[in-house]
Amino acid sequence: KDVQKEREPHVCLSKEEVKEKIQSYNSSVTDKLKMTLNANGIYTGFIKVQMELCRPITVQSSQGQGRCAHSNNETAFYLPDGCVNTLHISSTNTVREVIEALLKKFFVADNPAKFALYKRCHKEDQVYTCKLSDREHPLYLRLVAGPRTEMLSFVLREHETGEVMWEAFSIPELQNFLRILDKEENEQLQILKKRYAAYRDKLEEALGGVWKPG
Repeated sequence: KDVQKEREPHVCLSKEEVKEKIQSYNSSVTDKLKMTLNANGIYTGFIKVQMELCRPITVQSSQGQGRCAHSNNETAFYLPDGCVNTLHISSTNTVREVIEALLKKFFVADNPAKFALYKRCHKEDQVYTCKLSDREHPLYLRLVAGPRTEMLSFVLREHETGEVMWEAFSIPELQNFLRILDKEENEQLQILKKRYAAYRDKLEEALGGVWKPG
């Protein structure tokens, strides 16, 4: 179970400290996704982001796959659980820019304001999850934590239910969501009807056995 953790303050590192950390980082990398320090002090590298989306996303119809509802040239569909994407970013990129780049990479038409980036840390047999602010820098967090995803990983989620910015959704998106919800409601209703019909049959069978003349 995730536990909310207080956000850690950003510590300004000198160019020499950044260089040392990058050298240490690259010496520990096992997947060849190393960081590079440029002459201007900006460094580049890779982050992996796990997609944990509960609501459907909207993409161009040619890109959509899986369970979906169509509207003109767009498709709303549920992204498979556990999907992980890799992004190449720089130390100047903010959380908001990372979210925008991630959605653009996969032709997602949804407003980036619907999503939030979280960091997940494992400490003392606990899983700590913290929502990142739009101005934080994910690559800096990756550098400080090191390359091991057990120490730090990134997760893309929708804003919490109470934080949903419904004005960020277009009319076709909302209509698609309603169609999907209607479909799921009908499916669940049919499952419940079959379950109670089976119960009813067993009860009637049991009652018939009780009242059957001996």
